[in-house]
Amino acid sequence: MTVSFEEYAALARQLSEQRRAGEQHAATESARRRDLHAAVDYLQQRLTAQGQRLDRLGQAIGVDQPPPSAGPGPSQGTGTPGEATTWPAPPPGSGSASAAGPVPTTGSGGVSAGGSAPSTAPAGSAGASVRPGSGDGAPDGAAGAPGRAGVGAYPELPVGEARLALPTAVSPAGGGVPAQRAAAVDPAVELELARRMADEADRHGHQAELLAQRPLLLPTWSPLARAVAVYAGCSAAAGVLMLMLVLASGVGLVDGFTLGAWICAGLPAVAFFGGYLVLGRWGRPAMVAGTPPRYLPLGFLICFLLVPMAYCSYLLLLRGLR
Repeated sequence: MTVSFEEYAALARQLSEQRRAGEQHAATESARRRDLHAAVDYLQQRLTAQGQRLDRLGQAIGVDQPPPSAGPGPSQGTGTPGEATTWPAPPPGSGSASAAGPVPTTGSGGVSAGGSAPSTAPAGSAGASVRPGSGDGAPDGAAGAPGRAGVGAYPELPVGEARLALPTAVSPAGGGVPAQRAAAVDPAVELELARRMADEADRHGHQAELLAQRPLLLPTWSPLARAVAVYAGCSAAAGVLMLMLVLASGVGLVDGFTLGAWICAGLPAVAFFGGYLVLGRWGRPAMVAGTPPRYLPLGFLICFLLVPMAYCSYLLLLRGLR
């Protein structure tokens, strides 16, 4: 059979198109992999930055880093060679009996009902129970289950075919069912989910930083309004002490010079330093760059004006009542 020049040219064109399609597919796959690697590196950088932000937040609120999680203990399925693993006994009426436990029989095999028959099965067949009537000591399969009389036993698989058997998972009913195969994972979908989770973590981290930048005392107020309120409150407390001194002076416990010194200098100074300490202790945010303002001139003016003004108001009130 001879091939014409036109057929040869058509085959050459087809091979050239297939080669170009293969090269284009390889280039597309390479670009996709580069994009995936770039996205992974970007997410790694974001996760590193989020970890550093969480460390700063933990240090700001006084929370240490959690200790590393301990590995699985020896009782979590990791046995040592030469040691037998103790398994819990099956519940009554589950239909499966252990090879080491008593095997009740009702036939004429020489063992009375409720007695214990010696186990001659190998160590690998611990989950099979030997029942009379089989004749060869093999497990009965479905025929050995209660209420399944007349059903033939499952045939035994050879060694070569047994290796090709599907993996089985234990169902709640006690029977073996084929395990489901794992679905194929799309890296692009997983990266998109990771990116969304990183965005959510950034949003929550930003909210946590905003909360950490608020002080415990009057968090919604501005720093100036907070300072005015604190100094005015300390001046009011000093005014209460001033009234106590005035009453003590009226009964002769405090002389006039001492009362004047406390009203003009002592109580205002106590109110000023009290407000300064309150702003430094409860008016300071957990996370703040530098030292927050305490408005010392304003506090000094408020404290050294309100206390004497309160005393003058008290004197005018007494004179008006007389």
